[in-house]
Amino acid sequence: MIIGREEEIAILKDKFVSSKPEFVALYGRRRIGKTFLVRNVFEGKFTFRLTGMAQVSLQEQLTNFNDALQEQYPQPDLKKAESWKEAFKQIGQIVEKSKQKKKVIFIDELPWLDTTHSGFIPALEHFWNSWASARKDILLIVCGSAASWMINKLINNKGGLHNRVTQKIKIEPFTLKECNELLLNKKITLDYYQLIQLYMVLGGIPFYWDSVEKGLSASQNIDKLCFARNGLLTGEFNNLFKSLFAKAERHEAVVSTLAKKSKGLTRDEISIDSKLANGGGLTRLLEELEESGFIRRYMPFGKRAKSSLYQLSDFFSLFHIKWIKGQKTPSKNHWVKMIENPKYKAWSGYAFEQVCLAHNEQIRKALGISGIGTEISAWKSTQSKDGAQIDLVIDRRDGVINLCEMKFSVEQFIIDKKYDAELRNKIGTFRAETHTRKTIFLTMVTTFGLHVNAYSGNVQNDFKMDVLFKDN
Repeated sequence: MIIGREEEIAILKDKFVSSKPEFVALYGRRRIGKTFLVRNVFEGKFTFRLTGMAQVSLQEQLTNFNDALQEQYPQPDLKKAESWKEAFKQIGQIVEKSKQKKKVIFIDELPWLDTTHSGFIPALEHFWNSWASARKDILLIVCGSAASWMINKLINNKGGLHNRVTQKIKIEPFTLKECNELLLNKKITLDYYQLIQLYMVLGGIPFYWDSVEKGLSASQNIDKLCFARNGLLTGEFNNLFKSLFAKAERHEAVVSTLAKKSKGLTRDEISIDSKLANGGGLTRLLEELEESGFIRRYMPFGKRAKSSLYQLSDFFSLFHIKWIKGQKTPSKNHWVKMIENPKYKAWSGYAFEQVCLAHNEQIRKALGISGIGTEISAWKSTQSKDGAQIDLVIDRRDGVINLCEMKFSVEQFIIDKKYDAELRNKIGTFRAETHTRKTIFLTMVTTFGLHVNAYSGNVQNDFKMDVLFKDN
């Protein structure tokens, strides 16, 4: 059963019945479910399938191709392809003999096939331009986790593949609602608080959620997945970047740097803290991390693009760096014990903020402004000594600005006198520094809502965590 992906499925089905040649490129973070999606939509309809191999030579890739060809179309006397040009020619010969109305060619992990001096890209260009694009019955689907390669070398290709991709599809992480649906499909029932605890560690990565076990709490599942000796995710971080990027240590350096600064860093600050040269290489690196879903870039309220801040947005990477990297071998029930650690409160507060930012569309829907033009940003004071900051600013065209505060708590959140003064200062400083004339609404998003007291009345919008589980 496919959870979610309604829009992506509709696009793929539309391309299947198209009366013209279609070249579809899917990309997204590792473990996001690209292959699962394509296989489920087109199961039994493939004319030819090939999956690239990671970090192997050209000859090993071609051997893999020949094995796939023989497995799907046994031809003992067929000469083995010794180049990608020959390989694509053989694919063409198979397609021409096929009696299928629509010929579906699926090449998974396409970037891995583009090894050094392999001639893969020119061969793909020749295959599409000289043969496939002239036929009306071709649907070529390619996938890749290396989002930067998919964007730069394929979708935005400046050579023979320029504008050849007829449809690009970026596969996004699941929302909280979709993660809950995945577990319910497995007969696993957890309340919203437990689900958010899992999301703060696993993000919306379907592969991770598919390993959640029935009968265990969120904390127990996290212990088993991330801290047990043979846990599924104990070595995930080390493999994650190496499978996506060449010179992955540079990408890890940026991610590790951003993990230390929860509020985000400018490009210059990243360069200094990570000790990476502030040039074109850093530009590409940041773009690669952003396209792959590890970091997010946003402009502070009222600022220009050059003032952009970068923030680590991949939940599992943040969790690994904060709790697993460099730590001693954990004891039994390690994560359950960590919940009492003061470090947990700081991490959970930031992670919950990220959950809310990832579900800002749900927050806008709860505000009843889905149909109103809005701009999402953050803001940090450049003048006040106390470093007033707001992580989610919703600037609306109807003359209102929502300043959102997100708080993770095991019970109703209490605004005391001290925090009330802090909120008032934030709003006053924001108005003074931005010179806005718009009406300001203080909006709170908490796990269990606000405790009603003398200070809670200053909040215009009080949302519990359930709003995060709604449809977009």
